[in-house]
Formats: sequence, C-alpha cells, structure tokens
Amino acid sequence: MVKPNQPFSHLNDQGQAVMVDVGAKEETRRQAVARGEITVGPAVMAAIVAQDIKKGDVLGVARVAGIMGAKKTAYLIPLCHQVAITKCTVDFVLNRPAAKVEVTCRVASVGQTGVEMEALTGASVALLTIYDMCKALDKGLVIGPVCLLEKSGGKSGHYTRPGPDEAKA
Repeated sequence: MVKPNQPFSHLNDQGQAVMVDVGAKEETRRQAVARGEITVGPAVMAAIVAQDIKKGDVLGVARVAGIMGAKKTAYLIPLCHQVAITKCTVDFVLNRPAAKVEVTCRVASVGQTGVEMEALTGASVALLTIYDMCKALDKGLVIGPVCLLEKSGGKSGHYTRPGPDEAKA
C-alpha cells in the first residue's frame, strides 16, 4: 500500500541519497518471505527432475546461492544496511504442469531494520542460478514475477501481500 505524501526516507533535505539512521530504532525480531518463479519449459523441467543437468544439482546449488545472496544484500543494493541474519531458507516447488520452478526465500533477524531486501535478493539469486545452470538447454527461460509475500517486526508491523481476489476488491 502506498502512503500518500510520505517523503522518501533515503533522501536528505537536498534530495541526495543517504543511508537511513536506524540507530534509535528498537531491536525486534524481523522476518520476511519472498517468492519468485522461473518458467523453464517441459524439457528443462524433465532434466531438473532427472538431475540431468551437466553443471550439477540445480536446486542444491540454487539453494546455497540464494542463501549467499541474502547474506550479501548490503553489497549489492545501495543504501541497504548490513543485517545479522539469524536464519535463511530457500525452498523450491516444481510446478511440472506449468513447467515452472517456484522459489521461496525466508529470512529472519533480530535488529533495527527489516530483512525484506534480503529475502527478495535471496529469491532472485536462486532464480538467476537456476537460469545459469540450465541456459545451455534453453536460453529462453523466463524469470518473474518476484515479490514480497510477508514481513513482520519493526515499527510498520506485519504485512501480508493480498491474494489475487483481495487485490481486486
């Protein structure tokens, strides 16, 4: 939900980019869940299921890459704080009829700033890794959408992405 007339927190009075000072914020348990998908097509899906990709175990490597991506978010996204992640999981669902791999990244921490960017980065890096490992079979793989499903903790509280039916209401 967009909040009207709320100034961007990453800009100073002169309109220059700044890192937000979170020093006065209370430490709370924070969690975020992000989801994304990659459409791979039937042939690539069959190769993933059979573990017949020359580069190796696609989902195993993508899981580790997603966790690493979440841990390195502050190095990739300007103005992000380094966050001491207490837990990160990357899980996959193989949607064989649609020939899609669905990725869910869950991140937790105790701190003064949220982990939404870490969850989104983890999911995105896992998807990019699947693309990289499967591109020899098909360069037409499609990544997306990637979105935040849920976040909790901090001043703004709990957020859950509305489902398709709720968004239309």
